[in-house]
Amino acid sequence: MSFVQNVPCFSILMTMFAAILSSAAGGKTARKISIGIAAAVGVMSAFLLVFLMGTGDSYAYMMGHFPAPWGNELRAGMLEAAMALLFCIIMLLSLLGGGEEAAEDVREEKANFYYIMADLLLAANLALVYTNDLFTAYVFVEINTIAACGMILGKFNRLTIASAVRYMIMSLMGSGLLLLGICFFYDMTGHLLMSNIREEIAVIAGSGAYQVPFLLTVGLVSVGLAIKSALWPFHAWLPNAYGYSTVASSAMLSSIVSKGYIFLLLKIIFRIVGLEAFVRSHVTDILFLFGMTGMILGSVDAIRQNNIRRMVAYSSVAQIGYIFMGIGMGTTGGMEASVYHILAHASAKALVFTAVSGLVRVSGGKTGLKDLSGAGFRNRAAGAGFVIGSLSMIGIPGCAGFVSKLMFAKASLEDAFYMIPVLACLAISTLLNAIYFMRVVLFLYTPDDVHLPEEGRDAGHGKEAGSIRTAAGTVLAGTAGENGTGTGNSLQFRIAVTGFICLNLFLGICTGPVSEAVKTGLSIFG
Repeated sequence: MSFVQNVPCFSILMTMFAAILSSAAGGKTARKISIGIAAAVGVMSAFLLVFLMGTGDSYAYMMGHFPAPWGNELRAGMLEAAMALLFCIIMLLSLLGGGEEAAEDVREEKANFYYIMADLLLAANLALVYTNDLFTAYVFVEINTIAACGMILGKFNRLTIASAVRYMIMSLMGSGLLLLGICFFYDMTGHLLMSNIREEIAVIAGSGAYQVPFLLTVGLVSVGLAIKSALWPFHAWLPNAYGYSTVASSAMLSSIVSKGYIFLLLKIIFRIVGLEAFVRSHVTDILFLFGMTGMILGSVDAIRQNNIRRMVAYSSVAQIGYIFMGIGMGTTGGMEASVYHILAHASAKALVFTAVSGLVRVSGGKTGLKDLSGAGFRNRAAGAGFVIGSLSMIGIPGCAGFVSKLMFAKASLEDAFYMIPVLACLAISTLLNAIYFMRVVLFLYTPDDVHLPEEGRDAGHGKEAGSIRTAAGTVLAGTAGENGTGTGNSLQFRIAVTGFICLNLFLGICTGPVSEAVKTGLSIFG
């Protein structure tokens, strides 16, 4: 076995060990540890991805070199390595971009706790990506839930406490359904290793036994993970959890946590149930319907918001709907489009949340849309980041979101039954996305003095009025300072936004290699 094949095991162990180190360190040191471990694991994941693209195959890694059921098993392929790399990049850039806000909003004595949760969150999602064992997956699902609650509570106030409680209630409901499904799988097959379960299910399907329990099990697992991923109508916890958390928490919750659960569902579909059996169960019809409904209603809810953080949070409901619509189509093309949209949405949503943080900070901390007038001029990096992220969400050519929407459209042509509803929902949702994102962009690049009182605008032609505008600008940049410190426009913030922009443009322009990796990765996923 090549040394690089140890990366999945090392990645999980390193991130968990980083959490232990952070518990004994101060807040600033803990933050450096989290950033350093995300960067290190990201580099390792990149090497693993290059290695696997060269071999064109996946492999199993036995923990401790003991076979199941005595040992645990990891499995790595192109999709797993690509997803691990994406998670590390998002974690790294989110911690960089949200560093200022976290330093202000997280209590100093609790700062190391915040980064412990960040390390555990990354470890849990890496384990969900690589594990080939259902019980191990469930353990890390619960670790992921606890870590996500800790991230929400980083900004400790009445709103985040209520948000964390609601998230915990809904998430535990999903975990309970998932656990029941795992128990039924074990009861029917006597195995917890995914490949072994698949073999037994093939035998069961051939004999015609356990048809109703099998259908129930697939439904429980699918609905449980849909709840945890915030698929409509199970999304009630999402707007407050994303909208009131620190920017780093919002970026990681929307781009890593929900995607980890969806990736686990894809593994169960391909490695345990089988795509054909999953389609025959008709669970796909439910996911397809809920996905399309979420695409429309999530966007409608976003349009109704005046708080920019909640608007961006509601847009996640619509984007999650895209992913489940593709899964619900039950075709190879639909699955490929869903995987690409996971990549596109994760990179774009983390960018938008990070950019919103910078825009709010140069607007006196106000989150109302009208209060953000001119913010794109006061923080040019944040303004550019929000525009690129918005264009990706809408699906403008050259951005990541355009590619995935095009793949959804192509996938719908494979089956006449799905063609009209998918194309119609894509068109309507894209129009709604353009309405609420472009409305914000207009506010961001509307000069401040447009909203000054009439006498203020009249005075603007004279020397005194110039000083009025300068004074107003000083108050708003005011919170700004002259060197960028504490303004949401620090060097780290600009690096994070630039990194996210490059990631979005890479996924939108270099579509050939990425889509080919997705296609090949899915073909060997099972």
